[in-house]
Amino acid sequence: MSRTSRPLLPTALASATLLCFTPAFADEDAERENLARLEHEIALLADEVRAAKADAPTLARVRFQYDDLARDLELIRLGITDHLNAPRQPRPVEPLKGDYRR
Repeated sequence: MSRTSRPLLPTALASATLLCFTPAFADEDAERENLARLEHEIALLADEVRAAKADAPTLARVRFQYDDLARDLELIRLGITDHLNAPRQPRPVEPLKGDYRR
C-alpha cells in the first residue's frame, strides 16, 4: 500500500471509537448494524497494519509488534463475528385469530 492510504488509519480508528458509544437504549437491529460496521472497520485496520509492517524500519532498536496488534485485531473481529452469528432470542409473536368470519 502506498503512504497516501495512511490517513485512513486515524479515520478508521475514530469511526470505530464513535460506534462504540451507541446509546444504551438502541435496539438490537441497530446494535447488529453497528457491530457489523465495526467488524468491517477492523478488517480495514488489519490491512493498514499489514501495510505499516511492510514499511517499518528493519534496523530500529525498538520495534513495534505488528504481529501482536494484528492478532489482537483478529481476536476482536472474531468475537464480534461470533456475537453476530449467535442465534437471536425469539421475539414474542402475537397469536393469530384464525377466525376471519363474522
